[in-house]
Amino acid sequence: MTADSAQDPRADGADPGATRTARAYRDLRELILSGQYAPDARLTESELTSRLEVSRGTIRSVLARLAQEGYVTAEANRSARTRSFSEDEAIEILETREILEAALAAKAAERATDEDIAAMTATCERMWAGRESDGRDEYSALNRSFHEQVREAARQSTLTRFVDSLLYPLVLRQYRDMDRSRPRATVVHEHEAILAAVVTHNPEAAAAAMRHHLSAVRRALQLTFSGE
Repeated sequence: MTADSAQDPRADGADPGATRTARAYRDLRELILSGQYAPDARLTESELTSRLEVSRGTIRSVLARLAQEGYVTAEANRSARTRSFSEDEAIEILETREILEAALAAKAAERATDEDIAAMTATCERMWAGRESDGRDEYSALNRSFHEQVREAARQSTLTRFVDSLLYPLVLRQYRDMDRSRPRATVVHEHEAILAAVVTHNPEAAAAAMRHHLSAVRRALQLTFSGE
């Protein structure tokens, strides 16, 4: 490889424009998922070009992709809004998540390796250690990590893609107050029940434990909507 080819990304077949678009897509998607933008927040090209340091053409491509995937809703005046969910939509998404993640937990019980089990065990231990702290973001990150580790142990890419397409993190962001009353110890106990079923390679128990765990979030949302 010559010095010129090392400096020019086109020399090895890379498309700089495509790389910038992919990076901008990942960055904006992460900003939305992490709650940097509230539900139904307006996203303008001018603000996004400055924040992501890319061109308006790149932003339009990114917004078009995110709209196709359901993260944003497109508007006619070169802007978009972050997705918001009606009560019925939120309940349906959470119900579907229960079914799919229960199936993944069952697969994890069949396929988990010693390394998978060690990773899930370590996450539960860290959640126990941090259950009394005020670090909600860190606790939430550990909660997400446990569920991701179950999916990785399942080694079922089709089910995982369906779960990822549900956009349930956006639902949880929009209705973030619905599960704050649940004691953290209860959540960790439920994770440990899932883990115990995985350790003993019991698919039925793993699926039941996961559905019980996730149904609590959906029930809390339903109670919120009903005003009880």
